[in-house]
Amino acid sequence: MRSRSVSPLVLAARLEVPRPPASVVADWERDIHGQLGLEPGDVAPLPLARTRRRWPDLRPCVSAAADWMQQFGLRDLLTDSDIALMACRGARFHHDGAQYGGAAFCNLFLSEDKGLDVWFPFAGQRIPLAQGTVLVFDTCQPHAVVERGSDRFDAAAFGPGRDCSQVFLTWELPVQDAALARLLGIEFDVEAVQLDDEQVRRDGQALEVCAQTGRPL
Repeated sequence: MRSRSVSPLVLAARLEVPRPPASVVADWERDIHGQLGLEPGDVAPLPLARTRRRWPDLRPCVSAAADWMQQFGLRDLLTDSDIALMACRGARFHHDGAQYGGAAFCNLFLSEDKGLDVWFPFAGQRIPLAQGTVLVFDTCQPHAVVERGSDRFDAAAFGPGRDCSQVFLTWELPVQDAALARLLGIEFDVEAVQLDDEQVRRDGQALEVCAQTGRPL
């Protein structure tokens, strides 16, 4: 992976997608609270194959995301990329550059509106989460899932008494694809730094952010 810039852009829209049946939502919730035991701020994968078997209308959800990407000329990039089904109970401030520095994420949210936002403090962009919310963003861009309008991640707001889990499809899109790099404004070889592993750097130092505030540590 070559050294590259971090895109400040977040692309977002609201798509019309099928509503998951109550039996599938209940299945997700059993996994979230039982199998995964998600704590506030956690993000973890759900069994995609089982959801595909139990909910045939997942395929139109995938098609809706692909159709949206077509306007950017990236439909084939989406359909050829790895897909996963994920769940979260909010999300602490973080970036994914150490693990997915060579990718951008496309996320399509399948859960109903529960009063949460995805907040990108460095980009200054906030996107309300609702069924059909779709995002494309650089994995190196710090972000969190917080209460609507909040600038902080408060674990107490995502306790066991609140229905706050979100389920979403996610695709890893390779940023070395020329069309995606142009769309996000990513430039390569912007600094001559030799690194042993992937990381996000700011002012010459590895960037980590506070899990509650998103501020650089």
